[in-house]
Amino acid sequence: MSKVRRRFWFSAGAALTAGLLLRLWFIVHLPVFSGDSLIYGGIAKNWLQHGVYGFSSGADASITPTLIRLPGYPIFLAACFRLFGMEHYRAVMNVQAAFDLLTCWLASALACRLFGSRAALFVLWLAALCPFTANYVASPLTEPLVLTTIALAFYGFARWQDAGLGYNRWLWIVGAALAWSVMLRPEQGLLAAAVLPAMLWRALATRERRAQPIRSAFPVLAAALCVVLPLVPWTARNWRTFGVIQPLVPRYANDPGEAAPIGFGRWYRTWAIEFASTEEVYWNYDGEPIAPGDLPARAFDAGSPAATASLHDRTAALVDDYNQNTSLNADVDGRFSALAGERIHAHPVLYYVGLPVARLVDMALRPRVEMMDIALDWWNWSDHPGQTAFAASYAALNLAYLVAGVAGFVVWRRRGWRSVAAVPYRELAFAMAAGVLLRCALLLTIDNSEPRYTLEFFPILLVWSGALFAPRTPPTSAGEHGGR
Repeated sequence: MSKVRRRFWFSAGAALTAGLLLRLWFIVHLPVFSGDSLIYGGIAKNWLQHGVYGFSSGADASITPTLIRLPGYPIFLAACFRLFGMEHYRAVMNVQAAFDLLTCWLASALACRLFGSRAALFVLWLAALCPFTANYVASPLTEPLVLTTIALAFYGFARWQDAGLGYNRWLWIVGAALAWSVMLRPEQGLLAAAVLPAMLWRALATRERRAQPIRSAFPVLAAALCVVLPLVPWTARNWRTFGVIQPLVPRYANDPGEAAPIGFGRWYRTWAIEFASTEEVYWNYDGEPIAPGDLPARAFDAGSPAATASLHDRTAALVDDYNQNTSLNADVDGRFSALAGERIHAHPVLYYVGLPVARLVDMALRPRVEMMDIALDWWNWSDHPGQTAFAASYAALNLAYLVAGVAGFVVWRRRGWRSVAAVPYRELAFAMAAGVLLRCALLLTIDNSEPRYTLEFFPILLVWSGALFAPRTPPTSAGEHGGR
């Protein structure tokens, strides 16, 4: 092994070791078990012990079937529970740390193919020491596994192209990554929507391949079939159990027969922006009281002082009526919808454009401290100056990752989407950009602002940032690619 390769592997090993230590620190000091983690864990436990995909409820602990979560993550939890012990969440987090390090390696490996070994090491260190993704391994949630599927799908795309675009092993790896991603989270169908058309575009990129379009396109169609097939038994199960055709999950994650907070969600979207409102108001609806004092001033703004005062009184009365039993009912939800209608009519541009964009910006740029013991109003320096300073530094670091990724994308574009070996990867570049843009479009439509919904940008941004360290001349030795 040459001196250059030894230096490369030593640095790579050091980066992965540092990344492992960072993730273990989060697991030991900042584990989080709440909300979705307990939902997923309960489903996995009941599935293993009773053969029912559902929740325990009632005094007799009867198990009610559910379809509000796809089976990808419960399958993962069930496997961990079987191997390491029932509800052994520390072991689950350790496995997630391994997956997250695999994500770091895949992003680095793709950067190596595109931009060379120096870029690969930069990306590996940047990914391994990224606190935002590392933090999420310390909670039983889908995010660490989803990030792995994203990195694997794009890395597999590049390897499939390099291997000749046919029925090679990388085709099936891409199909498996896309299928698992969808089974983990329903919106990950957008990843398939970004990758598969780009693969088809690449498969038909030359005149020779377009001369045999069916033969050239069939491998991509086979990969698409891989994405759909796992949804067939899940859809059949939902039809058999609930009598509904539900290949994914409902928008409001409600089982058949359960009321959905449609009116409340509509009203909430007329004023909500920041994550603090998600935690203090949105998550409380249908189960916990809502404190009127937690509503920001814009929730009552009606233009003039008199109209604002009237709207404030009516909104406070409606919230008080809800707080009487803190459960969703048709009357209260209908009144929330009517109130939303008034606000939308008065400010349609704000509702349809301004607020969705503001929520997206909040999700992308907010300090990613939601998994830490940091106050929701972290910006109030007089109340907690230390937390304000820490959150501000976290926001700056998050912005630095975003800027590095976008800058790398621009540099790659100027290179004509070519790798350091002059291989064109235009379709891969467009697939990665489409993955980001499609997710942004989806996030413009959701009610609740949560920073974790933009974590899926990071595997892509990390790869793009490698372009900043690409050499100006093509590599001259096999060592440039670090053997990947």
